Amino acid sequence: MLTTYEVRWFYSGNIPESIESWFKHCLLSPTKLPEKREDVYLYAPNCDYLGIKLRQGALEIKWRYPKSNVMNFGSVVEGNVEKWSKWRLDSTGEAFQLTQIGDNPVWVRVAKVRFSQLYQVVANTVQPVSSDPNVDNGCSLELTNIEVNGNKWWSIALEAFGEDSNLKDNLQVTANFVFRNYDNFSLQAKSSYGYPSLLELAV
Repeated sequence: MLTTYEVRWFYSGNIPESIESWFKHCLLSPTKLPEKREDVYLYAPNCDYLGIKLRQGALEIKWRYPKSNVMNFGSVVEGNVEKWSKWRLDSTGEAFQLTQIGDNPVWVRVAKVRFSQLYQVVANTVQPVSSDPNVDNGCSLELTNIEVNGNKWWSIALEAFGEDSNLKDNLQVTANFVFRNYDNFSLQAKSSYGYPSLLELAV
């Protein structure tokens, strides 16, 4: 089980050029290629605390803790910080194959093109690093193009991991770092939620 602190924003349309420019300055390697994949979500109406999806041959289940906090990360950035736990079960044999789903409408295909940057947090000091599984306490910053049912969305997200007592601090110090000079598209709490809530809007 992996427990994370996360804050996400979703907006319809394509990523604004000003946001792309800002994000490139966050990347350790600006020429890094994005990750392209298609996740398939189980659509559960009126259930914004549970996410179930098939991702690259594995089944992932995410459960959101009841309490969330609105936090500010500068003058134009405000989001709902949520605590999630995630379980992942890798496929064996014929399990978790997309052919089993077919065109069942309760499963929703979500195409993603995602840029990301990993940050290591040590003693409240933030350092961008290359993708490294040996980072014990850190946070990832993501900028993603999303397509659901032919409609385009884009998202900014921060996802902090590490020791449970450090999770909130890992997110806070990383957000303070990446948004320290941010003076761009206003990120608002009303547009800050998880993927289950996005499906409610997009399906």
